[in-house]
Amino acid sequence: MANIRVRKETGKLYFDFFFKSVRCREHTALPDTRANRKLMDQALRKIEAEITLGTFDYAKTFPNSKRAAQFSGAAQPSVAVARANAGDGAGRGPTVGAFAEEWVSEKEVEWKRSYRQKIRDILDKYIRPEFGERGVSDIAKADLLKYRAKLAKVTHGTHTLSASRINQIMNVIKQILDEAADRFEFSTPFQGIKPLRLGRTQVDPFSFEEVQAFLTAVPEEWRHYFVVRFFTGMRTSEIDGLKWQYVNFDRREILIEETLVKGEEDTPKTHGSLRSIQMSQLVYDSLKAQQAVTGRYGRYVFCTRNGYAIQYNNVSNRVWYPTLKTLGLKRRNPYQTRHTAATLWLASGESPEWIARQMGHTNTKMLFTVYSRYVPNLTRQDGSAFERLLLQNFQLPPVFPISRDAESETGSSIHDRAEEKLKAVRHG
Repeated sequence: MANIRVRKETGKLYFDFFFKSVRCREHTALPDTRANRKLMDQALRKIEAEITLGTFDYAKTFPNSKRAAQFSGAAQPSVAVARANAGDGAGRGPTVGAFAEEWVSEKEVEWKRSYRQKIRDILDKYIRPEFGERGVSDIAKADLLKYRAKLAKVTHGTHTLSASRINQIMNVIKQILDEAADRFEFSTPFQGIKPLRLGRTQVDPFSFEEVQAFLTAVPEEWRHYFVVRFFTGMRTSEIDGLKWQYVNFDRREILIEETLVKGEEDTPKTHGSLRSIQMSQLVYDSLKAQQAVTGRYGRYVFCTRNGYAIQYNNVSNRVWYPTLKTLGLKRRNPYQTRHTAATLWLASGESPEWIARQMGHTNTKMLFTVYSRYVPNLTRQDGSAFERLLLQNFQLPPVFPISRDAESETGSSIHDRAEEKLKAVRHG
């Protein structure tokens, strides 16, 4: 079992792993910090994957090591690669499990920490159990279609996997096999397999009355937290990771620069999520009041009395859902506060471009495809604004009834008679 360990005498980190049945320890000059452990863990995963694939070059990885000479010479191919080169019918390339580790070690530098965890979860729960021991070139299109159908029947409690989740799992398999196909020169089995069609995004925003009722009923120490959630559209990770250094009262803006995901600080979801949110007066007042409470505790705007960041599961289970239950409101997850902010802004007539910037969207597409249909329910004014515009600014000339006797007249004579009547009306 490979590990990152620390030498007690120096406090420096070192690699501890096995290569060709020999235990190897390679020391570094890096002190024991979270960042250094993270860096070394990435390197160790790559080493393990290369050892599995039979492509690990000890001297190249540790050129100053005393063991470099011991393991000198060309890297020995793995059993899977050797069989593929020998042409004994085993297929081309290593096993899916081995190649997946190599692929992850090369790609994870591009990924956010939360996405790395997501990929690891998919690999361990779904891909390894199904395909891990099979060769990358042994997977056929029929195998993938059968597996997708199998995933559709997987249940967690009373729920089956969503189409979105199934697509995520299949997309990871696709990336692995596409890359393997390119390296080991075989045709990818994913040709012609399209993602499952996704249903419309399900949002269930609160009405004005429901927001008012919730903020009135929620425990007082959490009122400011939910005012900010309802009226800024911040994601859970964004508000839980909000620090005072990103709250500018002079400019009346909140900067979204960091997030908190499963207790770990991270960067926002996408580049577009880096943004500035304007404070309404209600949000400004709530943050000012919150500053008087938690400003002395630490960095986080919403935190425990010891200054630690709050845990969203605790807030949801101890505050959010009990308040909904007390009010007899429909059970909805806390993310609906973000959807509510979007619909309230739209209902108030704010510019869609401005709303998109506040939400961290790169364009207004989602506003019109997801949120706009909820605006009439919030304002109870479906079409009435246009009606008022017509009544106030647009007038047609009066229409006079034409007698049956006029039906036989020419068009010009009817027009003349209408003009005479109109002149009579104008001159009294």
